[in-house]
Amino acid sequence: MPVAVLPGVDLHYEIGGSGPPLILIAGMMSDSASWAPVVGPLEERFTVIRPDNRTCGRTRPLDAPAGLAEWAGDMVALMNHLGIDSAHVAGHSLGGLIALQLAAMAPTRIRRLALLASAPINRARNQALFRHLLALRGPGMPPDLWLRGLFPWLFHPRFFDDPTNLDVAVAQSLAYPHAQGADAMAHQVAALDSLDTLDLPEPMPPTLAILGGLDLLMPAPMIRNNLRGVTFAELPDAGHSVHWDAPVAVVAALTQHLEAS
Repeated sequence: MPVAVLPGVDLHYEIGGSGPPLILIAGMMSDSASWAPVVGPLEERFTVIRPDNRTCGRTRPLDAPAGLAEWAGDMVALMNHLGIDSAHVAGHSLGGLIALQLAAMAPTRIRRLALLASAPINRARNQALFRHLLALRGPGMPPDLWLRGLFPWLFHPRFFDDPTNLDVAVAQSLAYPHAQGADAMAHQVAALDSLDTLDLPEPMPPTLAILGGLDLLMPAPMIRNNLRGVTFAELPDAGHSVHWDAPVAVVAALTQHLEAS
């Protein structure tokens, strides 16, 4: 099990493939496993590095100090641990905010950047949603209730056309041995609550923003209005979890962007 022993945290990560290094940073309540639909094709062209952010997965302790500075600092420290001078970086949702913070902290360490369903804003509505979902994990609550409240915000409406899809997804999430617990989720939600609207790095690295046309958490028009100097790729038939709703299109857009000269 690859672990980078860093100041204050033992950071778990997955690494595979060959080619230029590509760091994939997961979003809220997610870890390295969240990139499953796109890992295989990307590993054919890149050395893919997938860390478990603080508060998630197999990184310990789960209550280590957390915030954009800590999350982005871990990415720099992981690159140092692996002997990587610079890498491509892609982040989904909160992972995109971490990637932007990394670009501001250490601009020479990023070759090309990709933001999936992400922009430098912290929406009050999304914060309220996460606090509500956390409350659904309280004592005496059915363990699947919060997941059934979360998934409609993540996936394309067609996911729910077959009711067994939701049941299977909930069962798989509950069975995942490294799922984020309620205490760790509370720690992450508190860290998110402390974030203000972020400034874009100056200058921006070459950046691609991949948008879900049906994204409820980060609507495409809002992302467009809060990013400048980037290339946009909107996937009209995808929700917030763009790499789950449209993995082939996401891999194609990422590969074209990252391999551009």
